[in-house]
Amino acid sequence: MTTIIIEDEKPAARLLQRKLEKLNIEVEVMLHSVEESLDWFSKNEHPDLIFLDIQLSDGLSFEIFDKIEIKSAVIFTTAYDEYALRAFKLNSIDYLLKPIDEDDLEISINKFKARLPKQESLQLDFDQIKKMLSNPFEKNYKKRFTVKIGQHLKVIQTDEIECFFSENKGTYIHTFDNRNYLIESTLEVLEQEMDPKDFFRVSRKFLIPLKAIKEIVLYSNSRLKVILPSYNDDEVIVSREKVSDFKTWIG
Repeated sequence: MTTIIIEDEKPAARLLQRKLEKLNIEVEVMLHSVEESLDWFSKNEHPDLIFLDIQLSDGLSFEIFDKIEIKSAVIFTTAYDEYALRAFKLNSIDYLLKPIDEDDLEISINKFKARLPKQESLQLDFDQIKKMLSNPFEKNYKKRFTVKIGQHLKVIQTDEIECFFSENKGTYIHTFDNRNYLIESTLEVLEQEMDPKDFFRVSRKFLIPLKAIKEIVLYSNSRLKVILPSYNDDEVIVSREKVSDFKTWIG
């Protein structure tokens, strides 16, 4: 079974690849844009299965199907809500809601394998899908947080946040005025809720905004150290496996 991933966020693509490898599914190639996908499909035999994100860096992935007849089965990986996802069900397309759960991924793979011997072809009505989606393909990222301070509630806007960090099984907001606030979330969840153009998960401990980066210093073992304006409780280190994506992110 040949499988490809079309996803513009490279960390998300690699994470999905690792989850598929646990299910003994080998990913042949990962594509990250409409243009790259069109070029690849024009030169290669189409795969059995495509994991397809909707919004790519240079447009909607539907543009691929508008220009090339794709005969592969499709599983969408999407952040849209349940109401919007009715469109995918009506078109007999399976979908996985981000962040992708490994159990849901396995169920989708088993569904695909169950229909594979029948050699059914999917007729994808993308016009119908686009009409039924409740928003213009824009994800609403988190803009503010409400934290409890004693008997009071405080609203923190995202532009006030210098970093998110985890410590002693808790997750905290550190603001530019050098204060920490405990929140009921995890960095894994926050990584999906924050706009990836503005926030990057540099390590297991830190999620930082681009605007907070004061300085970047070369560090040991091919890593990078990020200096923030006020946070100094611990070193903010970009882990070695994230350095390449981090450099791309900062431009």
